[in-house]
Amino acid sequence: MSNLAMKLEQQRQEGKQHQQMPVQEPIIIKRRASITLGEKLLILLFVSLFVIGAVKIVTNSYTVYQANIEFQKTEAKIEKQTKLNSDLQVQVEELSTYDRMLEKAKSLGLTLDPDNVKSIQK
Repeated sequence: MSNLAMKLEQQRQEGKQHQQMPVQEPIIIKRRASITLGEKLLILLFVSLFVIGAVKIVTNSYTVYQANIEFQKTEAKIEKQTKLNSDLQVQVEELSTYDRMLEKAKSLGLTLDPDNVKSIQK
């Protein structure tokens, strides 16, 4: 065989070998990114601080709510007592009029002696 024929024969054989043997692609091993112990501790610390902060905020809000309720109850009692005091003051003024005292004195059998009456100027 000639040199040219030999080359052609070799190329055919190489072509068959390439067809028979699949080309292996390099295997890429993917490593899972693992979380280290330090990272786990940091995550745990942040989550616990978040939970503690949330609980503290809710607790403080509840305390403020309870204080507001007590404050409103106290204000209602003060308003009620103020109204009662003003009503009693009006009643005292009505009962302490001169005409009423004179009527009461007459009903008890007392008489008015103008010589015995002393006027007080306000």
